[in-house]
Amino acid sequence: MTINLKNLYASEKPVISFELFPPKTEEGKQSLFRHLRELIACQPAYLTCTYGAGGGTRERSLELLTEVRKHYPNIPLASHLTCVGSTREELMHYIDQIVEIGITHIVALRGDPPKDTGTFTPVPGGLRYANELVSLIREHYPEMGIAVAGYPETHPEAHSPAIDLENLKHKVDAGADMVVTQLFFENGDYFRFRDRCAEIGINVPIVPGILPVTNLTQIKRLTQMCGTRLSHKLVRRLEVHNDDDEGQYAVGVYYAARQAEELIAQGAPGIHFYVLNKSRATAQICRSLALFTPTD
Repeated sequence: MTINLKNLYASEKPVISFELFPPKTEEGKQSLFRHLRELIACQPAYLTCTYGAGGGTRERSLELLTEVRKHYPNIPLASHLTCVGSTREELMHYIDQIVEIGITHIVALRGDPPKDTGTFTPVPGGLRYANELVSLIREHYPEMGIAVAGYPETHPEAHSPAIDLENLKHKVDAGADMVVTQLFFENGDYFRFRDRCAEIGINVPIVPGILPVTNLTQIKRLTQMCGTRLSHKLVRRLEVHNDDDEGQYAVGVYYAARQAEELIAQGAPGIHFYVLNKSRATAQICRSLALFTPTD
């Protein structure tokens, strides 16, 4: 029986989900599955699996989805899919492959342009925009669950917040079931974004994406890549513990837990955690907020 992710968000209980990415090494894979046991104990409603920029790790993503599916057959899985470097036929081939292993949901993205270009250009026979990818999926697999990305602080390439929101509406109108946001650190950005979505008729669940920060150097690098603004309060607290990994960890977990608590209290349908293939911080947040009933 196919689980409709959109319907999951109709319940009063906040929906928890996690994003994974395919490890580069066998050691990384073993580490991921060790952490995954603890993440699964948090009873996520579903997992998503991304891949590297340019689609270079798409096959590894497929392998990871296959293995997670084998170990946890009752957990719904969603595969990321981008337009980068692929023709329509190649995109359909990948979709056919994930359907064959039982994946029934896709996170449909345009994808980032190659670092050496800075500008997204579709390959001949490819797609230019994420809404075209949503339409392609809907045309061939009308029952497929589809999530798309939203940007509370506006996409870095957008000419204006209004145009960025119009582009999001194109994706929803093409058939997206829900929106998962880029990570953010000021909840006000999410609440304003959610309200603006409602104002222009985007009526699907807007799911906040949260990243527990456990290392200041790492998060500075990540936010520079995705154009997200770091909270000054968070940075100041992390800087107090520049030479103390556990201190930074404690600050990051506390901050993300407070973020999640406020988001849920003010009506967010759930939290999508960017776990970076680790479990400790996210599991601690879920436990501290009683977001699940322990299974062990």
